[in-house]
Amino acid sequence: MLLDLYMEDKNEYKYLTRIDYPADLRKFKVEELPTVCEELRRDIIKELAINPGHLASSLGAVELTVALHYVFNTPYDRIVWDVGHQAYGHKILTGRRDRFCTNRKFNGLRPFPHPAESEYDTFCCGHASNSISAALGMAAAAKLNGEDRKVVAVIGDGALSGGLAFEGINNAASTPNDMLIVLNDNKMSIDNSVGGMRQYLLQLTTNSTYNNLRYKISQKLSDWGILNEKRRKGIIRFNNSVKSVLTRQQNIFEGMDIRYFGPTEGNDVVELVRTMMAIKEMKGPKILHIHTKKGKGYAPAEKNATVWHAPGKFDYESGERIVSDDGKPHPPKFQDVFGETLLELAQKNPKIVGVTPAMPTGCSMNIMMNAMPGRVFDVGIAEGHAVTFSGGMAKDGLMPFCNIYSSFMQRAYDNIIHDAATMRLNMVLCLDRAGLVGEDGSTHHGAYDLVFLRPIPNLTIASPLNEPELRNMMYTGQLPDKGTFVIRYPRGSGNTVDWRCEFEELPVGKGRKLKDGEEIAVLSLGPIGTEVQKAISIAELASLKDRPEATLNIAHYDMRFLKPIDEELLHEVGTKFKKVVTVEDGALSGGLGSAVLEFFAEHHYPIEVKRIGIPDEFVTHGTIAELRRTCHMDALSIAEVLS
Repeated sequence: MLLDLYMEDKNEYKYLTRIDYPADLRKFKVEELPTVCEELRRDIIKELAINPGHLASSLGAVELTVALHYVFNTPYDRIVWDVGHQAYGHKILTGRRDRFCTNRKFNGLRPFPHPAESEYDTFCCGHASNSISAALGMAAAAKLNGEDRKVVAVIGDGALSGGLAFEGINNAASTPNDMLIVLNDNKMSIDNSVGGMRQYLLQLTTNSTYNNLRYKISQKLSDWGILNEKRRKGIIRFNNSVKSVLTRQQNIFEGMDIRYFGPTEGNDVVELVRTMMAIKEMKGPKILHIHTKKGKGYAPAEKNATVWHAPGKFDYESGERIVSDDGKPHPPKFQDVFGETLLELAQKNPKIVGVTPAMPTGCSMNIMMNAMPGRVFDVGIAEGHAVTFSGGMAKDGLMPFCNIYSSFMQRAYDNIIHDAATMRLNMVLCLDRAGLVGEDGSTHHGAYDLVFLRPIPNLTIASPLNEPELRNMMYTGQLPDKGTFVIRYPRGSGNTVDWRCEFEELPVGKGRKLKDGEEIAVLSLGPIGTEVQKAISIAELASLKDRPEATLNIAHYDMRFLKPIDEELLHEVGTKFKKVVTVEDGALSGGLGSAVLEFFAEHHYPIEVKRIGIPDEFVTHGTIAELRRTCHMDALSIAEVLS
């Protein structure tokens, strides 16, 4: 029924069905654009009701998207999106409306803008805060190539808190460019945005009459030959000083010689077009500060933008989220086990504090935040700072649990080395979303943490097979003198319904034998071990049917720790077996399999080793089951190797 209504409504669009590319959009009158926005918003809502994705951000950015493609000559002019959560309207307007139903699906449209998909996607999206630096590079290239190309960076208030954004803004002030930065200020990242920049943006005002007058005067001065590039910065500084006196407010952007306009209403497409038309030919870097509402135009998303950031399937008419419930008990998500366990540990250990870079709900640290608000710190989208901030607290005796998604932790690599490991600080780094994550694709897969962490001295690197193991690793990591303790675990649920257990200290660097065997030994790390258990059952059962007289008998070892690796266990395996299979939910180059090969080579064990893991490529998007099949990491593929 819902699908029928959806298709019927798509055929009734007055404008949207006439837009294949932005050139078609630019044929309409400005007065028609609000209706275009209404139809675009409706299309996004109805599509995401049946094909889940990032809803609230894209709804809030509809008017901005339409205005950008209307004012600027894309794709010649460049629009650089930050993160990409807000770019669904952009995809629909740039030749992908008929394929938008495949968004985030296996072999379908990518979850975020990517140049490999469309010439309108000017740069890779996924991680926050890179848009200004990338756009500045394009603006500099345009200058050097003698091209009159406009370049626009679109960044949110949450992403603006990232250090890379400030580096880009600082460099924009000293690099010749005519770039426009659109600051989409919806007062939220995924959770509520935090920090001084949020408060600053809330308070920042400017006088539109003043800006219009200044623009007209500057144009006249340029026409008369009085205002040139050499004199421009000095005049801007003088004007900014006068403006600061009149408004009794400093402007951080204009203090860096970047023209500032706003804040203005970002959900008024006519006003946006007017403003962008007025400023797009201005020389030098510019910032347009707009206020938008996350979830705009859909009441449930407006009321609770955090939940509706990525709500899953929902009923378009009622606004009710569709949650499958068969009435049976199900294993919890690993993140919820982390959140509940962290609170439990914090109640016992007053030194424990929580740190997250803008993801308290995503990693379930909100559980402790609600119970102990003074002991949890949301530092905004600033992964490097999160690690060093945690290091500072650890240095003075606290026990930080710093939770960062695996894919985002790579942004804090230097901080892990310089500000944690070198001092062997007692702190726990929890890497959520480790391994293949599913529909968010290549920028979000936690593929590399095992590889980039393994060479760092003083680190303990652990990964639990299941939920009780996660609890015990967290308990072990917060015990005295454990140093910098890393725990990685995947997105989604495990397989243990009754997961609460009494805390038990695990021997650091020791694995365990889950199943004895004679012919083949499988060494696994982390929850991928459950796939190994299935694979062993499949392989042994198949062997029993095919060769009753010589049934396979496969051993299975749960390594638990990548570093320090269990050498006693490896000596046992090296002595007993001639064939070994390693399985890990991480990159093959440099991970568990590589560590095992290194050990066997160094100790002269003549063993055939087959490694299973994420191949040396950027893995696409799809369900985790689909991606595991693609990477030959599912139970059936593993069983084939064992047979």
